[in-house]
Amino acid sequence: MSTKKRRPDMFYFAYGASMNETQISARCHKPKAIAIARLADHKLAFFGHSETWDGGEETVTSQPGETLFGVVYQLSSSDSDLFDSCQGARQDGTGAYFHSPAEVIGEDGKTYPVLLYKKTEQGLPQSPSTEHLAFIIAGATAHGLPQGYIDDLKKIESQKANYPVPVKDKVNILSLQVMSCDC
Repeated sequence: MSTKKRRPDMFYFAYGASMNETQISARCHKPKAIAIARLADHKLAFFGHSETWDGGEETVTSQPGETLFGVVYQLSSSDSDLFDSCQGARQDGTGAYFHSPAEVIGEDGKTYPVLLYKKTEQGLPQSPSTEHLAFIIAGATAHGLPQGYIDDLKKIESQKANYPVPVKDKVNILSLQVMSCDC
């Protein structure tokens, strides 16, 4: 009798819109928030253009002295595959985002080995839409990120979207979820 070995769960560090339960729950079956954490010497930045939000797309960039806060989620292997599809992340590095391994420090002082998504090509810095930034702030607030960090997010320059946002993902998430399994 052969048994198929299940891939282990992964820890994902959400620092932008995926901190918002609405987004991550729409993209994953059972995302489990396990810690608020920080990534030293990095910051939230926006580049290029997101058609979903009509403004700059979020990413993380190196910035000595800065601290990026976010949420550590535990994702099953099938959820991580679904999330990769939604983020446009490809294993060969040709997607809109790529996996970047990192270590973050939880509020309890525990170190978590995580994957986070970084934009493959940054392009020119662009302000996010006001709606996108509000969605990120709502997720940060709901998870109880430090108030000083939330206040800094509120200071990010943004502009009102020119059309109703968010535009639904181009990937048919429902069909991906039906086809997925926890194997």
